[in-house]
Amino acid sequence: MSNDHSQSSRPAAPAGIPWHTMFAGLSASLVGIGLARFAYSPLIPTLIESHWFEASDVIYLGAANLAGYLIGALSGRPIGRRLGNAWALRLMMALAALAFVACAVPLSTAWFFGWRLLSGVAGGVIMVLVASTVLPHVPGARKGLAAGAIFMGLGLGIAGSGTLVPLLLGLGLRETWIGLGLLSALLTALSWKGWPEAAVAAPRAAAHVSSSSPKAGQRRALLLVNIEYALMAVAVVPTMVFLSDFVARGLGMGAHAGAVYWVLYGLGAIVGPMTYGALADRLGSSLALRLVLLVQALAVAALTVSRNEFVLGLASVLIGTFPPGAVPLVLARVHHELPDAPAAQDAAWSRATTVFALFQALAGYAYSYLFALSGQRHALLFAVGCVALVLAWLLDWFGRGVASPIVGRSVDAPRT
Repeated sequence: MSNDHSQSSRPAAPAGIPWHTMFAGLSASLVGIGLARFAYSPLIPTLIESHWFEASDVIYLGAANLAGYLIGALSGRPIGRRLGNAWALRLMMALAALAFVACAVPLSTAWFFGWRLLSGVAGGVIMVLVASTVLPHVPGARKGLAAGAIFMGLGLGIAGSGTLVPLLLGLGLRETWIGLGLLSALLTALSWKGWPEAAVAAPRAAAHVSSSSPKAGQRRALLLVNIEYALMAVAVVPTMVFLSDFVARGLGMGAHAGAVYWVLYGLGAIVGPMTYGALADRLGSSLALRLVLLVQALAVAALTVSRNEFVLGLASVLIGTFPPGAVPLVLARVHHELPDAPAAQDAAWSRATTVFALFQALAGYAYSYLFALSGQRHALLFAVGCVALVLAWLLDWFGRGVASPIVGRSVDAPRT
C-alpha cells in the first residue's frame, strides 16, 4: 500500500479549495472527536437512570475516551506511516462508528470501557493526521480558513451533543448509540473517496529544508507553543465540563436554562474554527492567537463575576468558540515556526496534540478534585481557567517581544 504520508516533495497546490477533501476532513473530526467525545456527556444521566452502570462507573467510562485520545495522539504518525494517511483516516472513522454500535450492547463494564477507549484512539489518530493530509492540497492564502473548516467538526459535535442526542434519546438509549453509529458510518461512506491518495510534492528547496532538524531558535519557539497549548488545555476544561451545571445549580436557574446556555456554547463552537482560521489568514497566527486569548480571558472573567443573563449568554458563545477554534490557530503557529518543512510540521503538530491531550486529561481529574474539595464552587474553577489563559497570553507576549500595549507584536505576517 502506498504511503500517502510521504513528505519529501510537493507540487504547487491546486488553484481552488478541494471541497470534497475538505468535507472528508470535517467529517473525520466530527466522527472521531465531535461525536465520539462530546456526545457522551448528555448520555450520562440516562446511563445512570437506566441502570446500565453505577454512577461512579459512568464517570470512569467517560475518562476512557480521553485516555484513548492520548494513545491515539502518540500512535497517529506511526499508523499513518504504516497504512498511509488516507487509509488510516478511513479505518479510524470506521472504528469510531463501530464503537458506537458496540456500546449499544452493554455486556460488561470492561466491554464498554474497551470500546470507549478505542473511540478515543480513533479521535487521537484523526487529530494528528487529518491536517497534514488535507492542507497540502489547499492554497497557502486559504490554509487558515481550510483548517478551521476541517476542525469545525468539533464544534458540530459539541452542538450536536445538546440537540441531536436528546432527540435520539426519545427513541431509547440503545437506539441512541445505534443512531450515532449509523450517522458516523454514513459520514465515513460519504467521505471515503474524498481523501487524497498521495501527498503533493514541494519544490526541491523546500524538500531540503523539510529533511533537516529544527534549529535551536525553532525548538525554543515550539517549546513555547507547547507550553501555551498546555495552558489552553487547562483553561478549556472548567467551562466545557461545568457550564450547564453552573447555570442550573450554581445560579439556581434550573436544568432547562443550563441546556439553553449549553446550546449557546455549542453555537459558538460551530463558528469558532472557521472564524479563528480566517483570523490567522488575515492577521497572522501570532496576533490572532494573542487577541483570542485576551478576549477569552475577559469572557471567562465575565462568566465568573456577572449574573446578567445577556452577559452570561454572550460569554457562553464566546467561550464556546475557543476549544475547537484554538486548534487551527495553534496549527497555523506550528506551520509558521517551521516554514516549508512539512515533515517537521507534522512531527511538531503530533507533539502539540499529545501535550494538549495529556494536560486536558490531567486537568479534568484535577478540576473534579478541586470541585469536591471547594464545596462545589464553580466560580473557583472558572477563575483557575481564566488565570491559565492570562498566563498563556503573557507567555506569548513576553516570550516573543513586546510592541503593542494590547496584544504585542505579531511575529508572523498574514498569508498572501
